[in-house]
Amino acid sequence: MSFTDSLGNPVTVGDATSLPAIDAFVEGFISCEARAVDALAAAGDASPMVQAYCATLHLFAESGDARANARPFLERAREGAARATPREQRYIEAIAAWSAGDIARAIALHQEQAREHPRDLASLKLGQYHCFNTGDCPGMLRLALAALPAAADVPYLHGMAAFGYEQCHLLREAEASARRAITLRRKEPWAHHALGHVMLTEGRLSEGLAVMRALSDTWVGLNSFMVTHNWWHVALFLIDLGRADEALAIYDREVWGVVKDYSQDQIGAVSLLARFELAGIPVGDRWQDVADHLARRLADHVLPFLDLQYLYGLARAGRDEADLLLRNIEAFAPAAPPSTRAAWQRVCVPAAHGLLAHARGDFAAAIDGLGQALPQLARIGGSHAQRDLFEQVYLDALLRLGTAASLAEAQGILQQQLNGQPESLRLRRQAAAVYARLGLPAFN
Repeated sequence: MSFTDSLGNPVTVGDATSLPAIDAFVEGFISCEARAVDALAAAGDASPMVQAYCATLHLFAESGDARANARPFLERAREGAARATPREQRYIEAIAAWSAGDIARAIALHQEQAREHPRDLASLKLGQYHCFNTGDCPGMLRLALAALPAAADVPYLHGMAAFGYEQCHLLREAEASARRAITLRRKEPWAHHALGHVMLTEGRLSEGLAVMRALSDTWVGLNSFMVTHNWWHVALFLIDLGRADEALAIYDREVWGVVKDYSQDQIGAVSLLARFELAGIPVGDRWQDVADHLARRLADHVLPFLDLQYLYGLARAGRDEADLLLRNIEAFAPAAPPSTRAAWQRVCVPAAHGLLAHARGDFAAAIDGLGQALPQLARIGGSHAQRDLFEQVYLDALLRLGTAASLAEAQGILQQQLNGQPESLRLRRQAAAVYARLGLPAFN
């Protein structure tokens, strides 16, 4: 008797009792719902895809011990692969490549899967994750478009396409895809996220805030990253609209404290606290609680994008561990896996020096380090909105250094940003201060 998962992909299982675990992962993963982890309850099931999905979940911990925790599941998946379908075998090998640090091979396998089995949307979403983390935005979009003819009935695929479009700066297409997803299923948080990105990028701040808040009643049952990250976007709108108290309340209630041990929740907290301070909003002692968790990340080196924010959070909290993490990054970068080594060496190392210098008040060194990294910053992954943190830190260093040259550079950056976001009170205040220091009238 043959079995299929909920998207119609044939699966190799002993009997139907394995299907709930498989569907929990597939449906939960593509919908960003917490039930994806229910697959771990079936860890004793020898079905190759059950084991492969368990390995996937462990790797998503993005921790230093994630690979070791995933290894036994991956080994069992590969042991059972001989009786699996070619689709399943390809997915298992993609997870093996990820575990080994060969992200280029993992992406290639997910791309092949999207062409040959376009309804394997769990594979597609994982491929997008790897493209995202290596700055390959066209790759994200290419994966989604390959599946659309066969899976246009699935709302989550339109959300995946929307984010791919948005990261490629195709904003009209991104908004249309996000709205299509939401029409098919109002509770599509990844599409909400993509729509929030579009509105932030286009400076539609009041509209973006209203849209995200109107959809927020559906942000239940989600994984911690998705719920905290969508509220993170709400907080960004509030900061730029000058509503500091509301933004701080969102941080305290919705962003920090859901799963404090999770990497994405930690960097969301770091990023938001930094933005508060850069906007002139005091954060009190909030850095200390975050830093207590970051101090356990000193040897992780899973992604350069993560390490940089761990470092900055530790430095902002005044923790000596920031120096150790910097040394660890410098030691790891030359030995990083080949497909990510350049990002570690050419972007992460100078950016790390710049961030630490900024946190300690050495603004010339901050400008030097971040200035080297910014032109290639996309290589470390993260979205445009997330990487904007590093640009804000660089801008703040220019303002604080206060030389004629640094203020002139700051004016160019600020005015271009203000042109795109005329509603931003934060940018208006910063621009007005720069013009005053340059002996120029304020321009609206």
